[in-house]
Amino acid sequence: MARILLVDDDEDFRCLLLSILAGENNSVVCAANGVEAIEHFRAQSFDLVITDLVMPEKEGIETIIELRKTHPRVRIIAMTGGSANAAIYLQLADSFGVSRTLTKPFTRSDLLAAVASVLMAA
Repeated sequence: MARILLVDDDEDFRCLLLSILAGENNSVVCAANGVEAIEHFRAQSFDLVITDLVMPEKEGIETIIELRKTHPRVRIIAMTGGSANAAIYLQLADSFGVSRTLTKPFTRSDLLAAVASVLMAA
């Protein structure tokens, strides 16, 4: 069982991912933006962070940078989609050393394969 911090501002999408991840016996904590994510991360440890890149309050890239400063080995999956700049955001996330990227929309099996791959690589 992995401890996963899931960060996405879209409540419906976040709930869908929560259902998928929890259904695989993971312990999942949700945050609606980067500010909440950092608060959760300071309060407890996680095996994996899955974050959207485009969010209010604190975007995913800012969140990744802040997490990397205090926890340089944290495993992160970055996800985004729905904009013409999605590929640019994912390339930027890659440059900050995320473990994997996902382009929305993605399938349940894409998500679970990415999670398994990242967790096994540790």
